[in-house]
Amino acid sequence: MKTMIVHAALAAALLGSTLAAAQPAAVVEGVQMPAWVERSQAGKLERSPLAPGMELKAGDQLKTGPGSRLLVKLSEGSLVKLGENGNMRVADLQPSKDLFRGALAVLEGAFRFTTQKIGANRRRDINISVAQVTAGIRGTDLWGRSRSEKQIVCLIEGKIEVGAQGEAAVTMDQPLQFYQREKGQTAPVGFVDKKQLDEWARETEIEAGKATLRTGGRFSVTLASAESQADALKVYDLVRDAGYAAQIRPVKQGEKLVYVVRIANLAGKAEAEAVAAQLKGKFGVADPKVSS
Repeated sequence: MKTMIVHAALAAALLGSTLAAAQPAAVVEGVQMPAWVERSQAGKLERSPLAPGMELKAGDQLKTGPGSRLLVKLSEGSLVKLGENGNMRVADLQPSKDLFRGALAVLEGAFRFTTQKIGANRRRDINISVAQVTAGIRGTDLWGRSRSEKQIVCLIEGKIEVGAQGEAAVTMDQPLQFYQREKGQTAPVGFVDKKQLDEWARETEIEAGKATLRTGGRFSVTLASAESQADALKVYDLVRDAGYAAQIRPVKQGEKLVYVVRIANLAGKAEAEAVAAQLKGKFGVADPKVSS
């Protein structure tokens, strides 16, 4: 019971605040699992699987696993995508009527940031840091990647200023320009061909037929059911720890109360079947069932 209460409290903190604000600053739109958010709660670091509809806050650490993708929407309309084995911190979020101010820190992995047009009476001030490299965003579509000793920022459309700490920023305002820094050394700004950009872009796109959750997804996978709440919680905890947004609920079956563990909001049948295949035989999941 204690485990369930802890998870419920975290879920309420992540999801419930949408009731208090008409438009959260940042919300998860889609997740190709496994993926997690790490957040400090009452002085303790809590880790929870990411799911569509979650409101994100300044200080959140977003992490993706092997084969994973993440799609986040900011309230001013921009889309943020994170590829597999990624680590991104939401450093700052300050939405207001006239100005949306934000900062994202990509510590590891590939990302894409695509802005949308906003009204003339509203401005945005968003910075993205890629390890030691910072890009100032205005109206822009850009892709980048951070690895241990190499950082790339590629301009797809728009205009950005990019530079490393201690170095003068350079302006990139031509499509397919890219900035590269390797082992602490910055290379001259160059151009990349469209084929290479397309290859890079695939690293951040949610893939069809994979274990993907979407807002309004109609399919679900039942992972386990048990008469014992403790037995159901074992599966629930293991699956969630692995980065899959499992739910648990009591269901009346005749005179008995059964606890059902499932994953809902899957984008389609193929995505639900992918989840079932990935989890079958693991974490106490013996015979997962797909339904709509």
